[in-house]
Amino acid sequence: MASGGHAIRGSRVGAGPLGETERGEAAPRVRVSYWCANGHETAPSFSVGEDVEAPEQWDCPRCGFPAGQDRARPPSPVRNEPYKTHLAYVKERRSDADGAALLEEALEALRVRRGGVPR
Repeated sequence: MASGGHAIRGSRVGAGPLGETERGEAAPRVRVSYWCANGHETAPSFSVGEDVEAPEQWDCPRCGFPAGQDRARPPSPVRNEPYKTHLAYVKERRSDADGAALLEEALEALRVRRGGVPR
C-alpha cells in the first residue's frame, strides 16, 4: 500500500481503546442493580455526583417489565387494559334500565318523524 497518508492505522488485537490519554479520565461511576418480577437482574452504571441519583425503577432489557432496587419485592408488571369499544364505555356509564329508556325515547322520536302514531 502506498504511504501517501491514506494508510489505515491500527494496533495489535486486544490492545484496548486508543486515545485515552488525550481524552482525560472518565467520570466516576457507580453500578446499581435492579430486579424485575421475572428475577432478571440488570446493573446499569450511573455518574456519581451530589445532584445525581439513580432512578427508583429501570426497564428490564430482557422482558421489558419494570425493575426495582429491592430484590425481594420487585415492582409488579404493568397491566395493559384490553381495547374497549364505544359500546363497552357506554355500558360502564349507563344501567340496562337507562339504556332501555333511551332506546324507547329514540324509537318514539323516529315514529313521530315517519308520521306514525306515538304509543
